[in-house]
Amino acid sequence: MSSTITYTVTGMSCGHCENSVSKELSTLTGVTEVSADAKAGTVTVSAAAPLDDELVRAAVDEAGYELVGRAA
Repeated sequence: MSSTITYTVTGMSCGHCENSVSKELSTLTGVTEVSADAKAGTVTVSAAAPLDDELVRAAVDEAGYELVGRAA
């Protein structure tokens, strides 16, 4: 069962930021696509199975940014 979730991420301000977050999230098992948007402050993650939000948070933290939560 695949899933696509959009998260709110603070601290991204440019393409380099988007790439850093995308690269880190792409390493999570099952992730099939990542789309970061610095201007909107969001990251959309598609995966083959539901992701653990804490694993997503840890990956965003590792990239140097803060995951606020799931976008409304």
